[in-house]
Amino acid sequence: MSVEYNGGMTNVPLRKKAEALRRRGFSYKEIFAEIGVVKSTLSEWLKDIPLKPEYRERLYTKQIEILSRGSKSQKERRAREIDAIVDSAINEIRFPLSDDAFKLFGAALYWAEGSKGKNFEIVNSDPRLILFMVHWLEIIFGIKPEVLKAWLNIYSQQDDLALKKFWSDLTKIPLARFGKSHTKPPNKGYKKNNLYYGTIKIYIPKGIDMKHRVYGWTRAVLQNLEDDILSTERRWISLKQTPRPVNLKTPL
Repeated sequence: MSVEYNGGMTNVPLRKKAEALRRRGFSYKEIFAEIGVVKSTLSEWLKDIPLKPEYRERLYTKQIEILSRGSKSQKERRAREIDAIVDSAINEIRFPLSDDAFKLFGAALYWAEGSKGKNFEIVNSDPRLILFMVHWLEIIFGIKPEVLKAWLNIYSQQDDLALKKFWSDLTKIPLARFGKSHTKPPNKGYKKNNLYYGTIKIYIPKGIDMKHRVYGWTRAVLQNLEDDILSTERRWISLKQTPRPVNLKTPL
């Protein structure tokens, strides 16, 4: 049971025991464990009792060890919690996926990661996403890997040919179907995320109509939101009237 400091009234036997423990180099936490007096009270009782250098060093070293263990322990505990969440979520998915689920999962990935321009292209650095999309293209559209084209975006210190072989081995896109890679210039800045395999862009020849079909599938899923989107856009029409930025590098 904790003992609170109350208006200057002091429990004499406890205070004397706390003082004795402090002189032996005990920390406030250790004294609390012995006599149950909270830190705020101990601070008042013991503020005039100096710690010997050897006791101060011990407490400092112990605090560093606690902080070190605590950080590592928290990190490991959180990692276990995340693993449990992921494992539970995996078990929520039933296989095999239905045809619609498979079709729409690929459509959603393309909507998020695919080209928004005129070509039917997917760009990403994640081997899992890329391999899924290659399989998805073959199953949904009958497009075999042999007809796809690919380009890499890599760093100057990476091995261009080795990376092409990696992606070719993964996707079964022939090496001959890989175009010239774009090599990023050296950068002195520190990069937090290393893209060990670079980034790959996969191009689907003659795929424009297929791309529009993919967007049609996503529109079908989202069509119930259309009224809300249109009404909100009408209320904020002024945002579309913002003038385009001026390119100062272009001579007038």
